[in-house]
Amino acid sequence: MPPEKPHWAHLFSEVVTSGLCTGCAACIVACPYDVLGYDDKEGRYRPFHVEEMGGFDDCTHGEKGCTLCTRACPRFRDWEGEIDNFLFGRERLDEEVFGVAEEVLLAKATDPAVNDSGQDGGLVSALLIWALEHDVIDAALVSYLEGDGTSWKAVPGVARNREEVLAAAGSRYTYSANTLAYSEAIEGGAERIALVGMSCQASAPPVMAARRAGKVARRFALTIGLLCSKTFDDAIFSEFFEARYGLRREEMVKMNIKGVFQIWMRDGSYHEVPLKEGHAWTREGCKACPDFAAEHADISTGGIGAFGDHTLTVVRTEKGREIMSALVEAGVVETRPASDDPAAVELMRKLSRVSRRRWPATAVPGPRRLPLAVS
Repeated sequence: MPPEKPHWAHLFSEVVTSGLCTGCAACIVACPYDVLGYDDKEGRYRPFHVEEMGGFDDCTHGEKGCTLCTRACPRFRDWEGEIDNFLFGRERLDEEVFGVAEEVLLAKATDPAVNDSGQDGGLVSALLIWALEHDVIDAALVSYLEGDGTSWKAVPGVARNREEVLAAAGSRYTYSANTLAYSEAIEGGAERIALVGMSCQASAPPVMAARRAGKVARRFALTIGLLCSKTFDDAIFSEFFEARYGLRREEMVKMNIKGVFQIWMRDGSYHEVPLKEGHAWTREGCKACPDFAAEHADISTGGIGAFGDHTLTVVRTEKGREIMSALVEAGVVETRPASDDPAAVELMRKLSRVSRRRWPATAVPGPRRLPLAVS
């Protein structure tokens, strides 16, 4: 029998409708025929197939041999082993609970303006600005707040200069499939693209490269992953923050999560809302995601730990190490050893274990194979 050529019909049944789909939109970006769309209404965040091209659960192009959507999906079949071997030349060890890492450190931007605009040290903003200004990348896929920002709806966009990077700075806790800005970047002439995205999105460029998904894979020059345990449906603003606590989204100016929702309001007031109370608004695509620590990014970053003005940073690949070394040498960022904040590293390990338990026993076994008791 000829070898199987998995396509949209397989992706639809094994990922999109099985609970494994994170909504990362990599399949849409990779589709060369534009027959996949994205549904982000009412918390769905799912790809869908244009019905006249084979129906919602099949694809005429797939039947003819196109497999790019399955090759781009970072949750299709043995994705973890494939990416580990491609990026690191081996699969992770049992003790590597938060993935393979060359170095873990604390970092912060040295430019006060970048530090103030960013979140927890401003490392990502500093890195993107440096990479754009030193001809390392042509554009970065990031997220912005829609309109004037008062809706707090995160939307994908492209940053090509310092001003656009700073406009995108800060954390969003609702979902933005930043990969969807790829076409805008290409239309603007970008050939070397950085992706800034949550863990699920950060696995997309290396799985595309590992499975040889063509030009799209080759254009991703750098992947920066954001530590992420979950995102929330947009409805959390009206149904929870406003209905329960009287905090209107239009009046919010900043939000952070440090064990609680930290919310700063336009009138200068500050509020802390219990994180557990927002659990009911967890985005569906996050409930089976096993990756807290953006384990397949070149550099993973997050604002956890005692030093609120530093970013916990995991350098994973040679490319990531080269970038971080250049940033330090140029004086763009300053670092300190992660041993200065061992609790932050332990928290990353703990949250990584918690996330890995989400992977369903009925799915491919990769993310569940680590002993969950490893400390």
